Amino acid sequence: MHDHPTHLDDYLWPTCTAPRCGRQLWVAETGRYACRPCEDSTATRIRELPALFVRLDTTAMLMKGARRTSSATSGSRTPPIPPRLDVLALVGPGGIATRLRDIEDAWRAALGWTVAPWRGSPAEAIPQHVKFLADNLLWACSSYESIGQDIDDLRKLHGECRALADGEKRGGRVQVGCCPARYDDGTLCWQPLTAATDNHRIHCRSCGTRWDGLGEWRALREAQDLVASEAFEKPATAA
Repeated sequence: MHDHPTHLDDYLWPTCTAPRCGRQLWVAETGRYACRPCEDSTATRIRELPALFVRLDTTAMLMKGARRTSSATSGSRTPPIPPRLDVLALVGPGGIATRLRDIEDAWRAALGWTVAPWRGSPAEAIPQHVKFLADNLLWACSSYESIGQDIDDLRKLHGECRALADGEKRGGRVQVGCCPARYDDGTLCWQPLTAATDNHRIHCRSCGTRWDGLGEWRALREAQDLVASEAFEKPATAA
């Protein structure tokens, strides 16, 4: 259970630092930077990355959609550049292995350890990076101040791999007006909001307010219209 609200007006109950979460931490999570649900979902994503890499790192996946060329007329023994550059960007240099290595190196620096020693091919390095991150995720969620951003980066990496491996089309984002929430002092947030075409949640990255589902989207639109009407009806200041 959450603790009872404090009587101190200026006290802010600690929340999960993962950008897409922000839920209040439970009493048993006191002192942590990330909540246990985020830790559990991140652990699952980390474990699934090696298998996703194996699915992506195949000639069939890299060449999917390529046109066949006749060996009698091509006149070249140099293989063509894979048309799936989005897949190549994940399985090649700068891809999954590099992104995992960068997170591991940051954790090692925070722990005072040497940088990650695995510098072989992505196929060789990824299992080692995954093992390190999985083994030290509890520490990071409990003691590493930047874990929220790493959780978000791992979520994005896993999502990119999953979408390509499953042949899904990534959803886009659309502008949905400005945030009508107000801070405690009455100041209007009014930050631009966007919504993903494949997600039912709208989240203001400035004040943290969220609207989940069609019913709350209607409430968001009504609040935006109310702010707009109040601004329109506000009388001009007398000269």
